[in-house]
Amino acid sequence: MNLLVINGSPRKLGRTTKLTKWMSQNYQTNLLDLSELTLPIFNGEEETRNHTDVQKALDAIKSADAIILATPEYHGSMSGALKNALDFIDNSYFIHKPVALLAVCGGGKGGINALNSVRTVARALYANVLSKQLALDPGNMTEQGELLEPAKTNMDLLINELKFYTSISKQLMPERSL
Repeated sequence: MNLLVINGSPRKLGRTTKLTKWMSQNYQTNLLDLSELTLPIFNGEEETRNHTDVQKALDAIKSADAIILATPEYHGSMSGALKNALDFIDNSYFIHKPVALLAVCGGGKGGINALNSVRTVARALYANVLSKQLALDPGNMTEQGELLEPAKTNMDLLINELKFYTSISKQLMPERSL
């Protein structure tokens, strides 16, 4: 099962980046790290879609069986880096694909606005977004991005639910499997 975590943070040392790297090691997921890519600003022109890093992102998303969209909360919404990356995608990349949502907050803000904005965009792309979602504060993880209890248990539940719905999706729609 190809689970893809998309790190929506442009910051190389941000909490979301650290957490998604930890997740890729501890949950056997692939990682698309937007802090390591240089995506042009989406303008709808074909030449931007042909950019090497855009193609890398599109290929990773297309081949994934399920996706975890992880974002910091910036000014009450998802990061601009994640929104820009999602703007390159049409609904064929996400249709019938299970998607889990994760927000990493600076503390005291909760992350719900980032989760809501990502959910709205993912629905517009026809993703099957799980009801379960996580918002994590700095107190939920170590400085290196490792989750502490009870956040780790909640992440385990989220990953297990994503795997469950991905298995069902693959059984019901084997033509979608790569």
